[in-house]
Amino acid sequence: MSKHYFGTDGIRGTVGQEPITPDFILQLGHAVGRLLKQSIANPTVLIGKDTRISGYMLESALESGLNSAGVDVVLLGPIPTPAVAYLTRAVRADLGVVISASHNPFEDNGIKFFSAQGTKLPDDWESLLERGIGQAPQWAPAAALGKSRRMGDAAGRYIEFCKSTFDHDLNLKGLKLVVDAAHGAAYQVAPQVFHELGAEVIPIGIEPDGFNINKEVGATAPQALIAKVKEVGADYGIALDGDADRLQMVDASGRLFNGDELLYVMACDRLEAGEAVPGVVGTLMTNMAIEEALKAKGIALLRANVGDRYVLEGLKQKGWLLGGESSGHLLALDKHTTGDGIISALQVLLRVVRSGKQVVDSLAGAELFPQTLINVRLTQRDAWQHNPSFQDCVRQAEQALQGVGRLLVRPSGTEPVLRLMVEARDAALSKAWAQNLADSLVD
Repeated sequence: MSKHYFGTDGIRGTVGQEPITPDFILQLGHAVGRLLKQSIANPTVLIGKDTRISGYMLESALESGLNSAGVDVVLLGPIPTPAVAYLTRAVRADLGVVISASHNPFEDNGIKFFSAQGTKLPDDWESLLERGIGQAPQWAPAAALGKSRRMGDAAGRYIEFCKSTFDHDLNLKGLKLVVDAAHGAAYQVAPQVFHELGAEVIPIGIEPDGFNINKEVGATAPQALIAKVKEVGADYGIALDGDADRLQMVDASGRLFNGDELLYVMACDRLEAGEAVPGVVGTLMTNMAIEEALKAKGIALLRANVGDRYVLEGLKQKGWLLGGESSGHLLALDKHTTGDGIISALQVLLRVVRSGKQVVDSLAGAELFPQTLINVRLTQRDAWQHNPSFQDCVRQAEQALQGVGRLLVRPSGTEPVLRLMVEARDAALSKAWAQNLADSLVD
């Protein structure tokens, strides 16, 4: 069954336009409650959110919808997405819900769900929920309505959890860190985690006003972090996105490290610590240089579809622990059930502390191949599949890149856009073929 509301990571859209309206979110909450009540007598749901102004409205609507179906609600307030996953599991709740649009601007918002085990829910569950949204409401009688309360120590619990994932015999003393919380969900907790582990912390992006989430700060806009690191002479900079499940890092020189590089550093640290690392899961976008460098160390790379849920599926299929995306969604399944920007940063810093090496030194032999990305907007979503000129250009590119690069043609799942990525050892070759492919699509 195709899904109408759910995308690759929950439900997302512009506030005030379906489905991100209070009446729809009320229906959604009611449908979730009814679905839970089919198998659980007295379910409890945790709700966390980021710092968007629309979070107040959507939180109230979702809470009311759940209560109306006889479900108890625990409100966590502004807190990172991975914190909701952790707390859902820790307090034995039946479901965790996050109100966030991640790295999007404040005008957008969304809803995503975590199971009682702190994992993303499968497609089948989302399909069942969508069917329930269209059904007539069945309000619980007054005596059976759900109740709501706030968890006052949610942030503190999550801070302690993050700290527990760092080697207990080591600390971050002597490191000066700039921590950029993107004016988002981690604005209270992220600086505290690194401070309590001993680092000198200079926080930025910690003044949310409801409108400035991800605005010129955070993992999707690292220029502010780079500038601050250089200004204060920090050792490293850590940038999270609006809901803190994505990570970018910067060293003292302003060198930016993406998710592919950080994943490689994490794998190397474990390997040199004597841990078994049979393989890691990347995506179709993972840089070829990382694949080759991992192979040289005896570590296999499995490429999953783009999206952290597909990385997670690959890890479970293989029984491996480490995976991630170029964008900075990184997973260490022996530390957390989902991607976590703070915990991922701690894993990279553990490598720095344990080895005495800088991050850039750990990347020797893993210099990224140039990638050229072009998004081409189409008048018809599937037109590229029936375009002879484009298909002929694809064949020519594949032949030209054989042994020295690769191309990836990926339609967007949410808009009529074709994403073209050409990767090659030579930057000029990458740019030329990406542009050739884009030009061949012109009507």
